[in-house]
Amino acid sequence: MHQHCHGQISVMESQRKSSGEDSSGERGLLHTWKGYSCSVTPERVLLSRPVLQAALGTRHGVLLVEGGQVYSFGEFPWKQSQVSEVGPLKPVLESSLSGQRVVAVAAGSFHSGAVTEDGGVHMWGENSFGQCGLSSLTVVSNPTPVAVLDPDTSPPHTIRVLELACGEQHSLALSAQHEVWAWGSGCQLGLVTTIFPVWKPQKVEHLAGRHVLQVACGAFHSLALVRCLPPQEARRPLPDKCGQCNQLLYTMTDKEDHVIISDSHYCPLGVELLDDGEARMEPGRSPPLRLQSSPSEPLSSHTSASAPNLHPSITDHTDYERRRTVAQNGEVLTTTDSDISAAGTDSDRTVGGMGGAGSQNSPYPDDQAVKEYLKKLSDTSLAEETAKMTKAGASFQPPADSLDLLTSDLLPGVMPVTTSSALNSLVSSCASAVAERVVSTCEALSLKKRINCYYPGVGGVAGAPGGVPGGFPGGPAEERVRLEESMQGKKSCSTGDIREEEAEGLSRRLSLPGLLSQVSPRLLRRASRPRVRAVPLTPVGGLPEAGELLPSLQTEVWSWGRGEEGQLGHGDNLPRLQPLCIKCLSSKEVVLVAAGAHHSLALTAQSQVFSWGSNSSGQLGHMACPTTIPRLAKLSEGIRVWDVGAGAQHTLLLADGDCYQPILYYSGQQVREAAQDAPQDQTEGYSYTQQPVLLPFCMNLGYVSGVFAGGQSCVALADRNVTGFIASLHELAAAERKFYCKLSSVKNHILRPLLDLGENYCSRYSSAGQRPWVRESLGTALGPASTVLLQSLARCYSRLCHLTGQHSTSLTANLRRRREVKSLVMLEHASIFLDTYNEYCCSVGNFLVMGGFQALAKPSLDFFGKCPELLQRLAESSEENIPLSDLLVALFYLPMRHLHEYGRLLLKLGTCFEVSSVDYQKLQDGCSKFEALALHLKRRRKEAEYTYHFWKSFPGKMTVSGLDSLRKPPRRLICESSNKALTLQNSGRFSVNWFILFNDALVHAQFSTHHVFPLATLWVEPIPEENTDLYGLKVISPEETFTLLACSSMEKAKWLRSINQAVDKAMSGAGQSGSGAGQRAEPPISRTASYTFYKDSRLKEATYEGRWLAGKPNGRGMVKWLDGRIYTGMFKNGLEDGFGDYVMPSKTLNLNDHYQGHWKEGKMHGIGTYKYATGELYEGSFQDNMRHGHGMLRSGTLNSSSPSVFIGQWVHDKKTGYGVFDDITRGEKYMGMWQDDQRQGTGVIVTQFGLYYEGAFNNNKMQGTGVLLSEDNTTYEGEFSEDWTLNGKGVLTMANGDYFEGTFTGEWGSGLKVTGSFFKPNLYDSDGDKGRAVKLGRLAVRPEEKWRAVFEECWMRLGCEAPGQGENQRAWENIAVALTTSRRELRDCPEMNLSPSHNLTLESLEFNPQQHVGPVTMEKYDRIRHYLIKACDTPLHPLGRLMETLVAVYRMTYVGVGANRRLLLQAVNEIMSYLARIFQLVRFLFPDLPEEGGVIPEPSSDPQDKKDSKCADTQLESPKPGRVVSSSSLLLPVLLPRLYPPLFTLYALEKEREDDVYWECVLRLNKQPDMALLAFLGVQHKFWPVSVPVLGERTEVVSSTKDACFASATETLQQIRQFVFSTTFTPSDKLQVIQLTFEEITKEVVSSLEDSFLWSMDDLFPVFLYVVLRARIRNLGSEVSLIEDLMDPCVQHGEHGIMFTTLKACYYQIQHEKTT
Repeated sequence: MHQHCHGQISVMESQRKSSGEDSSGERGLLHTWKGYSCSVTPERVLLSRPVLQAALGTRHGVLLVEGGQVYSFGEFPWKQSQVSEVGPLKPVLESSLSGQRVVAVAAGSFHSGAVTEDGGVHMWGENSFGQCGLSSLTVVSNPTPVAVLDPDTSPPHTIRVLELACGEQHSLALSAQHEVWAWGSGCQLGLVTTIFPVWKPQKVEHLAGRHVLQVACGAFHSLALVRCLPPQEARRPLPDKCGQCNQLLYTMTDKEDHVIISDSHYCPLGVELLDDGEARMEPGRSPPLRLQSSPSEPLSSHTSASAPNLHPSITDHTDYERRRTVAQNGEVLTTTDSDISAAGTDSDRTVGGMGGAGSQNSPYPDDQAVKEYLKKLSDTSLAEETAKMTKAGASFQPPADSLDLLTSDLLPGVMPVTTSSALNSLVSSCASAVAERVVSTCEALSLKKRINCYYPGVGGVAGAPGGVPGGFPGGPAEERVRLEESMQGKKSCSTGDIREEEAEGLSRRLSLPGLLSQVSPRLLRRASRPRVRAVPLTPVGGLPEAGELLPSLQTEVWSWGRGEEGQLGHGDNLPRLQPLCIKCLSSKEVVLVAAGAHHSLALTAQSQVFSWGSNSSGQLGHMACPTTIPRLAKLSEGIRVWDVGAGAQHTLLLADGDCYQPILYYSGQQVREAAQDAPQDQTEGYSYTQQPVLLPFCMNLGYVSGVFAGGQSCVALADRNVTGFIASLHELAAAERKFYCKLSSVKNHILRPLLDLGENYCSRYSSAGQRPWVRESLGTALGPASTVLLQSLARCYSRLCHLTGQHSTSLTANLRRRREVKSLVMLEHASIFLDTYNEYCCSVGNFLVMGGFQALAKPSLDFFGKCPELLQRLAESSEENIPLSDLLVALFYLPMRHLHEYGRLLLKLGTCFEVSSVDYQKLQDGCSKFEALALHLKRRRKEAEYTYHFWKSFPGKMTVSGLDSLRKPPRRLICESSNKALTLQNSGRFSVNWFILFNDALVHAQFSTHHVFPLATLWVEPIPEENTDLYGLKVISPEETFTLLACSSMEKAKWLRSINQAVDKAMSGAGQSGSGAGQRAEPPISRTASYTFYKDSRLKEATYEGRWLAGKPNGRGMVKWLDGRIYTGMFKNGLEDGFGDYVMPSKTLNLNDHYQGHWKEGKMHGIGTYKYATGELYEGSFQDNMRHGHGMLRSGTLNSSSPSVFIGQWVHDKKTGYGVFDDITRGEKYMGMWQDDQRQGTGVIVTQFGLYYEGAFNNNKMQGTGVLLSEDNTTYEGEFSEDWTLNGKGVLTMANGDYFEGTFTGEWGSGLKVTGSFFKPNLYDSDGDKGRAVKLGRLAVRPEEKWRAVFEECWMRLGCEAPGQGENQRAWENIAVALTTSRRELRDCPEMNLSPSHNLTLESLEFNPQQHVGPVTMEKYDRIRHYLIKACDTPLHPLGRLMETLVAVYRMTYVGVGANRRLLLQAVNEIMSYLARIFQLVRFLFPDLPEEGGVIPEPSSDPQDKKDSKCADTQLESPKPGRVVSSSSLLLPVLLPRLYPPLFTLYALEKEREDDVYWECVLRLNKQPDMALLAFLGVQHKFWPVSVPVLGERTEVVSSTKDACFASATETLQQIRQFVFSTTFTPSDKLQVIQLTFEEITKEVVSSLEDSFLWSMDDLFPVFLYVVLRARIRNLGSEVSLIEDLMDPCVQHGEHGIMFTTLKACYYQIQHEKTT
């Protein structure tokens, strides 16, 4: 109570140092006094520390000082054992709070509170009503903690509190979540309870979900400042029934000739708690009438602004309607400010009774008008038009406005869609009940009144209570009082402001669709006539980028508690049990509220003070009545209040005066010295103020930063101005407040009325000739384009105004609290201000360029008259007879001057600091930014004015067809050549060439045509003048190049500089930035821009957007053709070059062809992927837009009619060379040669049924010599004529060896005709004919002929035209380029991000690991080997790409149908061919690497060994053998793991029978225990293990022991087959496993013999045979064959060769082993 908290107070020790103040004695000085007489002298309270905040109760006060300590003074009846009264000059420390850092204090009438840094609450004082929140105590002597707990959490969570407010019997706390908590007694708590006192703090649920900014307490009422909800949350349909008593809110009474719809429901509680937590008044609730105590006192019949009469009775249209001026077309002129003011201030007239003299029994004002109107009505047209209107209304959906600055005003002429179901049913039944007569008459004369409920500004006085257009039952006098109540607070605003409020309230009202659907469409059309849409000038939610940096101005004031003095501000004297919004303050930008004992104050951002409540001592600052609604305090013009304090019967105001030192005003009771101790309620004989009076001593206090009031006392906190810092801060804040008031005044008195001209225009009669004089509408005067620009200007102005208001509020808060530089938002976030000013200046310039101000002059002249003193005063213009358009230009450019003011004041603040300090640097930087922007915007204004005058004088210069179409809002003129300063070279003698340079284009105008060259794609070069006397400029555009000739060298330099600067601005967006940076000498030759081609045959009408170089697309870009084609990718010299993405629509299939890959000189060239609209997919090489090189084509899908896959070589879009074709439908796979898309040459076919063919093909058919094998080994070798058709000589061999020899005809599998001989060689014992088995592969494609295109592409990537023909250095350069380019492409694709490790790998691959030329050592060999491993792991490297492709083709060949055992030999030979050809590539990259079979010497021993060996006399040892270089040892570890699965599958199929026999023996022999198996295999007894380790312990081997002997050797040998879990793929790896197995056997035997020995093969073989059996290797025959085929020849005869031979012998032994 009696104080307001200034928010959370921060510590100021460091702030003092930063602001240059030397002594704590100059900050936070406290002065106190009572009353306002001239004899009053404030007393200085001396404290050791600066005071940060004060709070005053009835007879005591609380002070918060720096450091977080709390002092009290005054009378303390609750201090029982301590001193109970202390003078104000000697405060006492509240020692109970020592150790706590207090950040806020509050004082009620007789109790106090404090908030600590951690959000804790301490209370002390009177507690009879629970106001201290401590049960079982009537008084609390010392500060005691009070727990604010949230009971909804488990366990209850402690609420952190920001600030407190205290009344007489209650306390409020504002939490960190911006919710309100209350405790104490009385309805002022706002809690849903009837049990008092409330001892524990409880949340005020009615405000839950809202963002509360501040709370204040009067004696028995409460106030809250709340941030407005976003529009979508605030606007919800209203309910049909009262939430408290469940009665209908609307009733219908059927009279004889009319129907009354009443909304006069009264709920005793006065408020209703809706489901969404939003409070509202019961609609139309009227309290019982009481007698008036004075003629000026208003009737108590309640007309709350927060709860308007949503639907007046149809009979309620009275004289009020007749007093309004009605034009012929039925539209109504809105009431003006003067009308409202006159109606509102006429308080001397006696209010009439309820009946009112002016009321009529008829519901229509004029019966004659009824008859005339009924004659005009046609039933047919009425029915038709009504049906049309109903249909149109039903289908209408209001458009959503995306502009954040616009309130959701309904579009003029459109019904709101929010309706009430109850009211709709009432209206519907009403329409059917009263028959056609009621409908027509209501339509005729009452429609206009009803429409006023729905359309702002269409009839109806803007200030009618709640927007109700009808009259009042009480007659004219009562009507005036009620009108004046609802209009209070609107006097200072224009009608536009009022209309905006009505529009906001409109969306919360209900419509009457039932009635509107039955009324005249003609009237509806008139009422909804389209007008210029009003632009609301209050931004919703402020500037988005400002966020939480600046205080919100979108606020509401909520009040609750007792209201007998009108202190709640709802227009009545009723109490409110729960918070209710004071609607008339919702648009006033309230930033601070304060509560006296029985009155309330609200301070706005425009430095106005609204007051309401008790005015017994003039404490409201005015003497107007009634006092139940907020009214403006009466202050002299130019006085801007920025802090308020409210006491018991007085108000204290802190304001700006003529100078920047604050002044104090006092309003309320005069306190006489003799009567200061008298009881407060004995006020007889006291004098009081009629309006606020200036306190004469205020200038002696210094720079006051805050005021507080309570009881009869006043307190002011002041600072001394030591270094000038405090004065400069006050000057900055005061200047911003003054500037905001200026902007608001322009908005309210100039901008709103001008916009209203577009919304409300009407016909009226002139006084002279009584002839109709029609005011021209704003939209007609300006035209559509300028109207939109004016609305844009209004929005930008609103943004700027709103930002200034937020900033002034922020600066004011800084004065109250911190008073430091680092809290200045304009320094830390200057970009918000710079961008807003830039945007505003741009909108003003655009409007000026298009002649908007000139066009606006005539409507303005109609409105402001021929003597626009108001405009001159606001524009600060002293010139006489200045044109109105120039006055408007000066007015709207006025805000730009304030930027200089920012710079000056920041510079002034900077002089208070050391030059080396951080604050000085911040202030200097801020000053530079604002000064630079001011100069930049000044130049922009000159450009706009120059452009405007150019277009104004344009018609007189030249007539060029269509040139006026170039006049666009953002376009500015730079220079033009009408003075013949610039001409076109080689132009005709009589030709006319005019060049106009704008900020975005160079225009070449001729007599009848003109051409526009956008600056972003314009390059200008000076032509040297050495050889000629011509001063030429070469101009390059994407499709034209021409030369301009200047008349002189100076003119040439001027045009060159102008064009280059304009191009640079157009590119960098300098027109949109206020950097003020210096211009470059010339713009970059490479740039990003967009251009639409108009000449180029290939790109005609296509739009390119991307990088350019000297007039050509160069770099990354995108082209869009009109037919839907789109290319996105790299360009070079105007053509597609590099990686790109191309989409081409297919008209027939309504799908797209899509190519993604590399381009060269505008054509597809290189690796790419092409997805055809038909569903086919090609991946591979392209050349000249055709498939050329190696590639794979997938046709159809598995479930389509003809799915197939081809992978192989292409030449000029046709299959040519070696390739594999998998015909999925027929289950056939062809591997052979192609020519022009047909099989031609040798090839192999395998089928899913096991058929195998190899031989000749011709014209896509088996034609010539071939070999055909079936699954059962039946073989035909001979002539073929068609697929699978035998025709000619041949030999047919059966599976058993019998064969036919002769001539064959017929298709295989369907019967053959044979002419020849039959042989049965197995009847004879001679072995000569047993070798008739066909040797496969002779008629197939040789391995080195396969996949030549794949290897050729790799050589091409290395820069070689043919294998081995090229330069080694160039190859490495190509590798580096390929890797770098690929990394860049991947970096540009977010979906293909490279990992950091992959990035490092690619970087390392760009360098040759063999840095020095010379013989390859083992170290170099290892580096090469590791390099190859990494290179083959990434497809970005040419070798990696080669490896990936080879793996793909190999799997494509030998997987699926290709998994045929007869292809094993070809598969092995193909791998050997890969190794040889890759090795050739490796030796090209590393020329020093030895050839196949070459030897690299092992590294010699260390130097000491060398020395010893040299000194030794003994014979030198033979050198150690070196490493043999082979393709298999170097490359097989890289290649074979990738090819292992298909290759091993072929081995398994080939060895299937042998492996089955072997496996059967293994299973049978493994059933025996160890000792029996050892004995069976003939292992000598001495080699039998005696004991074996089991779980770490040795266990004796007994006859039943199984799988225990030689267990480690068995496990080792098993690794030979676990290729899924290990890396033993290559023969060398497998041989290493065999060697380790022998070592494990030896180790175990040695441990049992305990003696050294040497194995003999006779001893070793049985043991190894045992290990092989126990290892249970499933496909051992396949493993043996793979090792044998791929083993390095150099190891065949060494130790590994012997061990492998032993394994192979074991395999054959097991197959033939017999068990007994």
